[in-house]
Amino acid sequence: EVQVVESGGGEVQAGGTLRLSCAVSGFTLDDYAIGWFRQAPGKERLGVSCINSSHGSTYYDDSAAGRFTISRDNAQNTVFLQMNDLKPEDTAVYYCAVDPHCAGYVPRVLYWGQGTQVTVSS
Repeated sequence: EVQVVESGGGEVQAGGTLRLSCAVSGFTLDDYAIGWFRQAPGKERLGVSCINSSHGSTYYDDSAAGRFTISRDNAQNTVFLQMNDLKPEDTAVYYCAVDPHCAGYVPRVLYWGQGTQVTVSS
């Protein structure tokens, strides 16, 4: 059974940091790319970052580039999203997802986590 479980959300002030974790089971990180998406209230769910399965190549959307870092620990079967210099516009529910080929496209996602809330106050 595939499971995707996020943790690490919370509330921080602008300029602060958070580290999200995504623990997966039922497959290994060599099998699938893992992406992070986020959804702000009233807005669509969008891809933020992704790390692919084969070479560990990473991808970021424009809002995350330079501030967020995605990484993985294959031994723990866990993917991390380090978020620095957080801004109020980063406030959203963050979802970890099995995103083959790092498409960053919601219909291409195979499995979703339950989401974790990130709130950044000004």
